[in-house]
Amino acid sequence: MEANTLASDLGWLAKYQTQGPRYTSYPTADRFHAPFEVERYKTALTEHNTRFADQSLSLYLHMPFCSHLCFYCGCNKIITKDKTRGEVYLRYLERELALYEPLLGERRGVKQLHLGGGTPTFFSLAQLEWLMQRLQSTFRFAGDGEYSIEIDPRTVAASEMERLRAIGFNRASLGVQDFDPAVQQAVHRVQSQAMTLELIEATRKAGFASTSVDLIYGLPKQTLAGFERTLDAIVSARPDRIALYGYAHLPSLFYPQTRIDERDLPSTEQKLAIMQRAIAHLLEAGYVYIGMDHFAHPDDELAVAQRDGALQRNFQGYSTHGGHDMLALGVSAISFMGGIYSQNHKTDSDYYKSLSEDTLPIMRGYWLTQDDRLRAAVIQSIMCQGAVAQSELEREFEVDFDAYFATELGELQPFIAEGLLERRSKGLRVTPVGRFVLRNIAMLFDAHLRRARQSPERERQRYSKVL
Repeated sequence: MEANTLASDLGWLAKYQTQGPRYTSYPTADRFHAPFEVERYKTALTEHNTRFADQSLSLYLHMPFCSHLCFYCGCNKIITKDKTRGEVYLRYLERELALYEPLLGERRGVKQLHLGGGTPTFFSLAQLEWLMQRLQSTFRFAGDGEYSIEIDPRTVAASEMERLRAIGFNRASLGVQDFDPAVQQAVHRVQSQAMTLELIEATRKAGFASTSVDLIYGLPKQTLAGFERTLDAIVSARPDRIALYGYAHLPSLFYPQTRIDERDLPSTEQKLAIMQRAIAHLLEAGYVYIGMDHFAHPDDELAVAQRDGALQRNFQGYSTHGGHDMLALGVSAISFMGGIYSQNHKTDSDYYKSLSEDTLPIMRGYWLTQDDRLRAAVIQSIMCQGAVAQSELEREFEVDFDAYFATELGELQPFIAEGLLERRSKGLRVTPVGRFVLRNIAMLFDAHLRRARQSPERERQRYSKVL
């Protein structure tokens, strides 16, 4: 796939600049219901885990604490410098795990683990080691599994990466966003380039199988030339994966963003120019475009999974193990097991209260219907493979694809006319340049979004821009 084919002139993207879901799940989390029938859920989970005892789980642990507030951040977080709160949180995580253990039965194999935040490295190395040992005493961790941790380079010394590797982590994700000092000051996240690059090299020397770096375009004070310098520095460090996110300015949803002066934000045209140059830069450097906002080395597991048609997507983003059920622990964490989504309470006080009463700390959830399962399969195929195998879906779900999705197929015609999508006798295929509008294409198959369009203003406020 030539870089020029993908990123020579993306000016046409402006007309697709709408707002929509990222589809780390379907239905999206904003469609989950409260209250949630916890006892019914426990019964269903026990039956499901008995049936699939030989299949591995994915684990996600939300570690919500941060010592510093980043103004751009939309994550669920708790800003504090009080380290004792971390110790309390770990004890409640242990309580939650204990409540799930009898529901899992013999299903204890784990292929994937991710610690997200917040800032997981807010916790000390000793605390992370205790946590990993507690998990390893409950689950059978596969020798070839992916065990990742998100790292704020301001909280970990390069010399500590070997300890993190010894604890059991073999994947690292580092937050960078932009090295430009003016941008860092504007978003209240100052970290030196030298320190960050040293940490990337340290993960490599410590034996981490993969290192990922997060960048954000569209931040205040950001310029094309400034971001180009950041890309030069990152590419020279050769991380295995790069996530290139577009900044979503939604101050009505994320209060810290009210501290950003909107006059400092790049215009839509400037933001698209930064994105276009960044994509071209990464492709020219030899990275493979995975989809949406992810790039990887050609020999990285994500790139291999994409070529093999095995790429998955879940709440951790693109993954090679997304097809596994996911057990998620911690504040606001979202589990998916047996066709059921469940999301924990979003505040530590509500989370602690439920666990103190020996109750699963679930705030809301969703039980998938057959229509949801079919549409989830279509959307997953679009977001990951950039294709829909029509005959396979017809066999699995016993539907006539053309009849079932007659409305959606009609709405896809503009994408086909513009060369972004191809209609084939056996399904759909997104063209290379069409991968930039995967979310737009997927949104047409979202029945929940279609019904909600009766209140378009409210819907626009739910989601970030797709570019």
